[in-house]
Parts: sequence; structure tokens; C-alpha cells
Amino acid sequence: MTNGQRNPHTDQPVTIVGAGPAGLACAIVLARAGRRVVVREWHRTVGSRFHGDYQGLENWSDKRDIFDELRTAGIEASFDYHPVNESTVFDAWGEAYHIRTKRPLYYLIQRGGGDGSLDLGLLDQAVAAGAEIRFGDRVNTIEGPAVLAAGPRHADAIAVGYVFETDCPDGYWAVFDNTLAPLGYSYLLIHNGRGTLASCMFTGFKRQAEHVARTVDFFRDKTGLEMRDAKPFGGFANFRLPRTALQGGHPVVGEQAGFQDALAGFGMRYALRSGILAARSLIEDVDYTRLWRKELQPQLRIGVSNRFIFNVLGDRGWRWMLRGLSRSDPAAKLLRLYQPSPLTRLVYPLAAWHYRRPLRDPSCDHADCNCVWCKQSARAAVMSAG
Repeated sequence: MTNGQRNPHTDQPVTIVGAGPAGLACAIVLARAGRRVVVREWHRTVGSRFHGDYQGLENWSDKRDIFDELRTAGIEASFDYHPVNESTVFDAWGEAYHIRTKRPLYYLIQRGGGDGSLDLGLLDQAVAAGAEIRFGDRVNTIEGPAVLAAGPRHADAIAVGYVFETDCPDGYWAVFDNTLAPLGYSYLLIHNGRGTLASCMFTGFKRQAEHVARTVDFFRDKTGLEMRDAKPFGGFANFRLPRTALQGGHPVVGEQAGFQDALAGFGMRYALRSGILAARSLIEDVDYTRLWRKELQPQLRIGVSNRFIFNVLGDRGWRWMLRGLSRSDPAAKLLRLYQPSPLTRLVYPLAAWHYRRPLRDPSCDHADCNCVWCKQSARAAVMSAG
């Protein structure tokens, strides 16, 4: 505000719709700034979309370490995490590339509502900061300032696989092979006797069971994988380039806004960042659209360009990139990949025009489709009707 005037909205509680990482990050920053915060979550607990599966909190797209970035915003790493500096990645021909770097490429974290999970850690911080959390609270109307963080509205990519126990040693593997994960990648993450295996696919959803079975066979052959007490799981991601990321005048954050890396599908860093930016817009009374366009839009556009380029290059393009990553500092190479370049600027208009086509799977039409997105949508419809 100007001329010493008081913002009339600062005395009103801020409603945050959704208790995912974006919503909870927003709640933490707002509450620590002295704002009244009410988080309304229609599930009964945090992390309901997840199953204790391991995921990667990426650390390669920015010069800042992700935890330094979070601490600057007042968010602590109150959850278990493990830095991953070494990994093995396979191309579509089964050739292995060993990637090592001094700086962590990503941090292994656990999703869901269990002890040590990212979701529970952020929830505890929000509560400690003074935020009120209401579970089982489906939002129909909103009064006063609000932030919308309700999660994905469509499935542009799905990850399907297993969480399991194992006696295999710790390790982190990925494979870029369209027969295992069409237009995506498969991964295997093992840490402290627990593992996550998944096919992350951008198309071919109706054949998800086939892709997962091939992924299991591949990792059994390449790593000697043994799974015990394996439980199936599935998740989904939504990619979009919003115009304003506002709905009804309220900031929209995380996957509800479509903030995801279109190349690799990593969205947690975008979720946390967008939640922090939404909090800043309310605390400082500045335009949220201007903030996210400055802080997020450049890399979102680069992700769209990168996705288009690698879709065109196919398996041979991934092999070329993996060879380069294995021969020199992979952190530096990936950082350059996520910075503006003449090539990404040149292809962006065409990539943006094609953006929806490769990411919206035509087979996922809710007609005789048993993919994770169709099943989740059916469950949500039943719960909503009830």
C-alpha cells in the first residue's frame, strides 16, 4: 500500500485450499509473517495421493541449492532427505551411463503422510507457525483472501509402479526407453531397505500394466532387483502454461496452476516456489502474476522447448544427452539445459503450439480405460456425490 494506508485485507484470515507442498509452503510463510491462515483440505490427512513412495526433489535447474532457497523463505527441512550424487542411467539400447557429481543432482524424499515424509514435515511446520488446518473440509465458497492449491486437474503424465521392501543395496537408476515408458522414463530408487519402481509415461496410459511389467523385467535383469511385499501405486501430473495463474482473483499455485517441468515431470520445486510467491504477494501486497512470471515462467518455457526437442530427437537424443552427462560434470550440463539459449527461444513458439498434443494422452478417454488417472477420477466422482 502507499501513503501509509493500511491494507484492509491483512486482518482477514487467508484461506488456503489444499494441503499439498504448495499450499503448506504458502501457509508457513504467511503464518510466520503474522497472518492468520486457515488451510482447508478435503482429504482426511496430508499426502493422500501418495503411498510412501520415494521421489526426487530436483537440485539441478538453479545455482542455489534447494534447501538454501527454502531456508531463505523461512522453511526448514523438517523431513527426511538424502542427497543423490551418483546414479546409473540406461538408454533404450540398455547401455549404462554412470553419473557422478559433487553437488547433489536431487534429494531423495518420501511422499505421503508417514513419519519423515515431506508432506508431514511441512504440515508440522505450518501448525507450529500458527496455521489452522481443517481436514475433511471440501470448499464450495471462499470469502476474503485465498490461495488455491488443490492439485492437478488433468493427467498429462502418470507414474505407475510398486513400493516394496528389499535386501538390495542402495542405488538410484533410470532408463529412457519408449517401450518401458512412452515419451518418459522409468526409475528405480532403493534406500535403507525400501524401494520405489515406476514407469513415468506421457502417453500410452491404457497400456500402463504392460509398461510396468517391462520395467520390472528390465531392472531385474540390469540390477538384480528383488522385491518383497510389493504394493502397487500410481500418481499423475498436470502441465500447463497459465496466462495469469489467478482464479476469481486468487493466486493459483502448484499443480493446480500447471506448474511442472514439461521435460522430466519434476514439480515439487515449482510447487514450493509458487506457494512462497503467493505468500509474498499477500504479505507485500504485490501482483502475484508479475511475481511468478518473473520467477517461474522463463524455466517453464524452457521446459516446454526441451520437451519438444527431445520428443523430436527420440531415443537417440536421450542417448546423446546421457553420453554427455557421463563424460563431464552433469550438474553443470543440466544447469545449462535449464537456462535460456538461442535454440530454446527459437523453438518455443512451435513447441508451445504443440504443447498440449504430446502431453494429453488420447488413449485416456475414460472409456474402458483402467489407468491410474481414470480410476482416480472415478473415485473422486463417487466421493463428491456422497
